[in-house]
Amino acid sequence: DRKGYFEEADGGTIFLDEVGELPLTTQARLLRVLESGEFIKVGSSKVQKTNVRIVAATNVNMIKAISEGKFREDLFYRLNTVPIELPPLRDRMDDILLLFRKFSNDFAEKYRMPAIQLTDDAKNLLLTYRWPGNIRQLKNVTEQISIFETSREVSADIIKSYLPSYNVERLPVVSGSEGKDGFLFGNEREMLYQIIFEMRKEMNELKSIVDNLAASENGHGLKVYTPEHNTAITHPTVPAVKTFHIDKESTEDVHDESEFEETSLSLEDAEKEMIRKSLERNNGKRKKTAEELKISERTLYRKIKEYNLE
Repeated sequence: DRKGYFEEADGGTIFLDEVGELPLTTQARLLRVLESGEFIKVGSSKVQKTNVRIVAATNVNMIKAISEGKFREDLFYRLNTVPIELPPLRDRMDDILLLFRKFSNDFAEKYRMPAIQLTDDAKNLLLTYRWPGNIRQLKNVTEQISIFETSREVSADIIKSYLPSYNVERLPVVSGSEGKDGFLFGNEREMLYQIIFEMRKEMNELKSIVDNLAASENGHGLKVYTPEHNTAITHPTVPAVKTFHIDKESTEDVHDESEFEETSLSLEDAEKEMIRKSLERNNGKRKKTAEELKISERTLYRKIKEYNLE
């Protein structure tokens, strides 16, 4: 007897957030409601009518999702009657300072303190930053600064400390939306994972090179210098140009197996582990877990099922 969303919203408006994440089976049911205005409640055989206005939102590239078979083309055109595209915050520079001032005043009232003010260099920084998290990120940064900073005048250096990826995002290798292997960075977290794993891969390769050098007989033409003894072990037939300078402290660090053990951790494995730990911290409560991970509950349910975390 419990009313569902379409029954409750009859005669009004229903908002479908992250509609691009809907499973294909649910898409088929939604299509029927949109086409005929009819639905059947779970456990019932009675057909009911509903008359609602549909507002749907998504961050997914719908054309790409359709081409990959992840979203029904007929449902897309049913929903796409009046498309409204909201540009990213970085393309709406006139809004950035206005929104910052609005959030600053809101948090000043909430925490009963004076509103924070921006210096000229801080304003320039806000306008040049890419804001991958859009308005949510701007609001979050404004709240953090409002709470933690004692000075009410904020400079660019202070803001940078609240933007951990400020320098990372300006590296040429990750400045675009797509990586060298065609990997699409869906969000900032995945981009950071990718950079970390690339760095660990390079460290493992370096460790392998040093291990091979240490295991080779008499260095095979490689001079090895240590801080304690300024002596060299070399093969007489190899020119002295081929020289590696390795200090004792560096070799000890490289041979630390616990720190530089070979890793096969993929982005999927990292995401699975992150979700698992978050579920443990929140005692399996999915709503709190979704809030902590900054994702929708629907996306969390799908990930739990995908990674067998039931």
